[in-house]
Amino acid sequence: MNDLKISQKEIQFFEENGYLVIENLIEAETIEEYKKIYNDFIAGKIDVGENRRDLKGENKEAQKESITQIMVPSRYFNPLKDSEYYRKISFISRRLLGDDLEIDFDMFINKPPFSDAITPWHQDCAYWIDMPDKRAVSAWMPLDEATLDNGCMWYVPASHLKPMRKHTSTAKNGALVCEGNEDEAVYIELQPGSVVLHHGGTAHYSRGNTTNSQRRAMIVNLRPKSMINYERERGFDHTGENKVRNENASLTSHKKDIKKIK
Repeated sequence: MNDLKISQKEIQFFEENGYLVIENLIEAETIEEYKKIYNDFIAGKIDVGENRRDLKGENKEAQKESITQIMVPSRYFNPLKDSEYYRKISFISRRLLGDDLEIDFDMFINKPPFSDAITPWHQDCAYWIDMPDKRAVSAWMPLDEATLDNGCMWYVPASHLKPMRKHTSTAKNGALVCEGNEDEAVYIELQPGSVVLHHGGTAHYSRGNTTNSQRRAMIVNLRPKSMINYERERGFDHTGENKVRNENASLTSHKKDIKKIK
């Protein structure tokens, strides 16, 4: 990581605004390797059981639209844990919020072509129990160009510095939703391999995908190891740790793909 530098100016921007963009973190060749693995998850070639959710969109006239969410893909394809994106995000997150941060969970989220389904306004911290240490970072990296039309991320600057907004649970899938609007937010369009990181208290959302292209994204979340343990000891774990693991699924067929991303 000697070639990866995070400036004091970038750290200050994250502290004040609750998000930070890092351009061109991962090279195009490596992104292509991630796409191959990602697509096998989406196609069901790597079975994740109940850790896959296909969420219907809000438009009643478009019954085929959905958001596909894969929780903890690195549990089912173990080499991801030591791959370039995960290592670089760990380094950056520790520079932003402390050396005791570790990866809590990862996630793949795909908005297929014409899946006009929003990801509603929320704060990640709304999903957690009350903890004495609320430091947290989520990194969001698109594998396709992320634009306004296909569902790039929106953030409310400095919302992490204020009390958590009131959240309610949706009837459809149990997702937590808070009030928010685009007028108070900024949108972040990204090229594949660029990354936006946000604090656990930063309010965010994304529009639906109205284009004919995919909008695939890889998410990695980090928190202090002591707080990860704090939750686990109290029986809280939204990664589904108690489910049957299958870490070695499809490893043989992917050995050629993983060589370049290590």
